[in-house]
Amino acid sequence: MGESSDLNRFERVLGLRHLTASGIGVIIGAGIYVLLGPATQAAGALVWASFLIAGLLSAITAFSYMELASMFPSAGSEHEFARQVFPRWVSFTAGWAMTLALIVAAPTVALGFARYLQIFIDIDVRAGALGLLLLVSFIAVSGMKRASWLVIALSTVQVGGLVLVIILGADHVGEVNLLQGNGLSGVIAGSALIFFAFIGFDEVITLSEETIDAHRTVPRALLLALAISTLLYVCVAVVSVSVLGADRLALSQQPLTDVMQDAVGGVAVNIVAVIALVTTLNTTLLVVTASSRMMFGMASKGDLPQWFQTLRNRRSPRNSVLATLVVACSLLFIGDIHQLAASTDALIYLMFLLVNVIVIMLRIKRPNDSRPFRIPGDFGKVPLLPIFGIGVTLLMASQLDLRSVILAAVLTAAGPVLFGVVRMSYGKQRTK
Repeated sequence: MGESSDLNRFERVLGLRHLTASGIGVIIGAGIYVLLGPATQAAGALVWASFLIAGLLSAITAFSYMELASMFPSAGSEHEFARQVFPRWVSFTAGWAMTLALIVAAPTVALGFARYLQIFIDIDVRAGALGLLLLVSFIAVSGMKRASWLVIALSTVQVGGLVLVIILGADHVGEVNLLQGNGLSGVIAGSALIFFAFIGFDEVITLSEETIDAHRTVPRALLLALAISTLLYVCVAVVSVSVLGADRLALSQQPLTDVMQDAVGGVAVNIVAVIALVTTLNTTLLVVTASSRMMFGMASKGDLPQWFQTLRNRRSPRNSVLATLVVACSLLFIGDIHQLAASTDALIYLMFLLVNVIVIMLRIKRPNDSRPFRIPGDFGKVPLLPIFGIGVTLLMASQLDLRSVILAAVLTAAGPVLFGVVRMSYGKQRTK
């Protein structure tokens, strides 16, 4: 391998704990703070079962990601997976859609950070969000060797915050009948809402090229992150229902604040605000990192200009981070970005469908390829879990707002057009 080629390869510095912390950090986001109330309205005291089912349903597609990540551990993740079975314009569109979803998520979460920051500092929301985007971009450029320890620290605080809620409310468990809810239909409706709180685990794969023994480490980290997050979510739901009761929890606008208020009194708002600041900071850092790695992966396969592939001391794709920063900051000033942000859910569901289809196609077309991690349970050549994954994803996607789905479809359709522009402007670049 030549020196110039080495300069365009990441330094492998991430282990299992770093990757697992990244997965937990991006899964345990703002979802638990805003979705617990609405989910309780649907499921009643059985809301804990909604979290459990949503975690199990997420695991079905996570198994597909694990098999593909073990075969193709690439920073481009969905783009690289699609390259294996589809024409170039399809894989480009997959990469484009995923990159767009990640970039839009960055300013959306950053605005949430700024709103919590206002509890402590009198600051304009957009200025606070802009400051956070600049900060996390600087951290991302410094490389994952340094950033990984920050991610571990922030993820520890996130988990610690939820553990604190669980500990403080544990003595209330048993005061409410946790089996008396709104039936199976209510639990399923609650799961459809909560499913959003789990999406993001796939971002772990964008760190594959910086991971030691990625073929084995990435699948293990995905499974651990999802399992730990599900356990925490279920325990928090049990404690929250036990402390507040299902009716009060269902009407609560700030459920964890109310739980803490009952447990420790007036300092609850500040405690939850600090945890929320840490959560949104960590999530913003991880989505900026993931989007830059996706651009790097696409550029390394010739689907984006080589400018996006430039590495800073083998640690960070600085130009891709810069591009993410510019677009994310621009979105802060276009007005209400919530509709655009809502469409990212539809884009994520599209990626879930794609990944499950790819697993099935590869099993049929290339059954003898090496699979360090293999999904258990086959019917002939076809694995069963990805089929269930397709059905589950379609079921959950049916709960999305129609306007968000239409906007996501328009944004995705722009992918083939952009692919043509890139190909005409830069010619046929090298492929792997």
